[in-house]
Amino acid sequence: MARQVRREAVVGFGRSADAYERGRPGYPAEAIALLAKALDLRPGRRVADVGAGTGKLTRALVGTGADVVAVEPVAEMRRRFAEALPGVDVRDGAAAHLPLADDEVDALVVGQAFHWFAEHATLAEFARVLRPGAHLGLIWNVRDRSVPWMAQLTAIINAHQGDAPRHESDAWRRAFDEQPWFGEFGHASVQHVHVLAPPASLDRYASISFIAALPDDERAALLDQVRAVLAEAVDTDGTVAHPYRTDVWWAAVSDSGAGRWRLGDPEPMAGS
Repeated sequence: MARQVRREAVVGFGRSADAYERGRPGYPAEAIALLAKALDLRPGRRVADVGAGTGKLTRALVGTGADVVAVEPVAEMRRRFAEALPGVDVRDGAAAHLPLADDEVDALVVGQAFHWFAEHATLAEFARVLRPGAHLGLIWNVRDRSVPWMAQLTAIINAHQGDAPRHESDAWRRAFDEQPWFGEFGHASVQHVHVLAPPASLDRYASISFIAALPDDERAALLDQVRAVLAEAVDTDGTVAHPYRTDVWWAAVSDSGAGRWRLGDPEPMAGS
């Protein structure tokens, strides 16, 4: 899968771009501050946001003062990105084949997406575009299943997951085994709540790629189940408070530079 985007991601995120924008949370200020400190994001630095979606993370990166270039393979996502962030450069491209030059950026971040392309070839590509001494940052908003209604909702959703990759499995971490491009990870977690009206709350779950990619009748039946759980979670003010934990991970490009490749070199192996 190193040079392509999985079908369920293209179909699902293409169908759900509008719902994604309405229902997905941004990232808490504390998590962004941690990421900005670890990656030294500030004016004069250039950062790539890979798998940028509709620009949920990009908005926070722009706020650091760094120069941001976004990469997103799904056309419908790029459309919503351009509407939300008309002044930010967003390019068509996949993580393992970035439309960026060698040593172009001081940092590279992936929000809510690295599990889709967690392979050695992707890491080699990241190392190619990162300057020596640069950093990689990974960030995910994860549903807090310690809240009973969220645990119930997650069980309903996960029954339809199939083989779609998920951050929660930690399988993405295997991409960093026996690879020469990045050093040890730093890690921090932040708790936060995303408050939405019921229609946008439903959009939150309708925007999950493998749900959006389901046949219409199956998707409608599943969303009816989701709607029923959300109805029990509505607060007295008519909103739903969605609990999250935001995980932030960061690692530096290896000091040795071993294994770094450049455009024109033989392709790196895709195994992970």
